[in-house]
Amino acid sequence: QVQLVESGGGLVQPGGSLRLSCAASGRIVAIYAMGWHRQAPGKQRELVAIISSGGSTNYVDSVKGRFTISRDNAKNTVYLQMNSLKPEDTAVYYCNANVKSSYISGSSDYWGQGTQVTVSS
Repeated sequence: QVQLVESGGGLVQPGGSLRLSCAASGRIVAIYAMGWHRQAPGKQRELVAIISSGGSTNYVDSVKGRFTISRDNAKNTVYLQMNSLKPEDTAVYYCNANVKSSYISGSSDYWGQGTQVTVSS
């Protein structure tokens, strides 16, 4: 039905930057909120940033001022610009989208496959 494909992860030194992308495809009537989550080894998955269909954003405190979430509604794509990266940002990053796939039903949450971000010298 709906697929989310992430790209842009990798290895970066502390203080560096990465930009993650996540493109949604498939049966899409509308995309509501889109977000990025992350899960570090031995830790629970946490919400990093979220953006509404109208562009309102929220961030977890640990990334405020360093990360920026944005979206291109024409491309069904959400981005996460990560600057001033720290070793504690190391995790698998997952994108998430709330998508309406049918005119006669409600919306559902979909997840990407995850992309590894490693911050290390």
